Amino acid sequence: MTRRVDQSLPNVEVFCRAYECRSFTRAAVQLGMTPQAASRAIARLEATLGITLFRRTTRSLEPTAHGDRYYEKARRALEMLTEAERELSLERNKPTGRVRISAPPAYALHRALPAMGRFRARFPGIDAVVEVSSHNVNFVRDDVDFAIRLGAIKDGSLVRRTLGDFAVGVFASPGYLVRKSAPQSIEELDAHDAITFVMPATGRTLPWTLFAGPKREPVEWTPSRSLRIEGDVLGCVAAAVGGAGLVQIYDFVVEREVSRGDLVEVMTAFRGESRPFSAVFPKGVTLSRAARTLLEFLIEDARPHARPTAFNG
Repeated sequence: MTRRVDQSLPNVEVFCRAYECRSFTRAAVQLGMTPQAASRAIARLEATLGITLFRRTTRSLEPTAHGDRYYEKARRALEMLTEAERELSLERNKPTGRVRISAPPAYALHRALPAMGRFRARFPGIDAVVEVSSHNVNFVRDDVDFAIRLGAIKDGSLVRRTLGDFAVGVFASPGYLVRKSAPQSIEELDAHDAITFVMPATGRTLPWTLFAGPKREPVEWTPSRSLRIEGDVLGCVAAAVGGAGLVQIYDFVVEREVSRGDLVEVMTAFRGESRPFSAVFPKGVTLSRAARTLLEFLIEDARPHARPTAFNG
């Protein structure tokens, strides 16, 4: 029985195409065969089934009642076979292999790692390793395919792919804002305590960028007095929640703290411009298919988050 079905499958395809075209000639053209070959295929199928599928005249080709019923089942069977072949082809062509990336804690914990569940579901054959670290990567020594970095990339030896621009705001705890009212201008910031992050690559404090005036001109402001956090920008969040002062940080990093009421946004009229996160890897290096797949996934996944609720007080 299996051999009989296998031999009939090409004839079944010809039958379905002829049924839809109502013509051996048109079906043959679509299938890349001669009309005579198409007619013989239908005749073989009718002989195998022991029924007449078409009423043939010199001017028309009309299906019989048996032909109508057979077409419905044959069409569904061919569709199932096509879908099975497509799924197997996709499965066979899915990327596999190992990829290792390095990402700073803020991006890793709030963007990359939460996305890995979706990535693993889509690409189960890729074995991904995510190093959560702010240190500068040595791509060879650390065996890293690409690294995620914050801000402008000035190293000419690196290829940069922008993951996304993410908005930053100024936040503080409700307790701090009880002690010191929310600043309404850049000048008023000088009277406030600030929490700043020390960039590991330069050892310098990351300045704040705010927008002012009708043209929204960027203004850089570096606190004259601040609590300086080194190593992990998430330390700035913890300090702000504890009431140590104002912090300028990415919206997506403090979503949870804002939703719980641990932090509120101030100075919404001066929201800082987005600072980009980028994936970088050495020039002259061709990323593996697994690494390219993860990189493209992270770019696709990187979408700006909604603005947190502002502080009114």
